[in-house]
Amino acid sequence: MAAMTPNPAYIQALQEQVRSAPYPHLIGMRIAALEFDSCRIEMELGERHLQPFGIVHGGVLATLIDTATFWAGFLRLPEDAGLVNVDLKLNYLKSVTKGGLRAEGRCLRAGRQISYTEASVFDDAGELVAHGTSTLMALPGKGLQLGISKFL
Repeated sequence: MAAMTPNPAYIQALQEQVRSAPYPHLIGMRIAALEFDSCRIEMELGERHLQPFGIVHGGVLATLIDTATFWAGFLRLPEDAGLVNVDLKLNYLKSVTKGGLRAEGRCLRAGRQISYTEASVFDDAGELVAHGTSTLMALPGKGLQLGISKFL
C-alpha cells in the first residue's frame, strides 16, 4: 500500500463507535490510541470483571488481547475492508484484582490478506499480566461505514 496518513477525524469517530458498541461498552474498554501497526486499549477494573475467587476473569484478559491484536492490524487495510481474528493464542502470567489494565497491540506482519499481531496486557504497576498473538484475515467489502475517509 502506498504511504497514507490516517485521518484523525476517522480515528476519533472509530474510537467513539467502538466505545459505544454493545460489548466494549459492557466490559468498559476503550481504544486509547490507534496508529499504523499499533494500538492501546484501556479499561478500569470493577467487580463485574472478577471471577468467584476475586481475581480478574481470564475472559477479560483474552478480550483485551483479542481487541488489541485486531486494532493493531486494522489501519493497514484498504478503506472498504474489514478484519477478523482467525486464531488467538495467549498466556496468563499474573493475577490481577483491581486497578486498570492496558493492552498494547502491535502488528508484526501486515499482509494484503493475512496479518500477524501480538498484544501484551499490563497492570497499573506496569507489570506484564498476559501476552498473546493472533492471525488476522482481511474481509474485502466489510469495512466500517463511518462516513469519514480513513486516510488523508
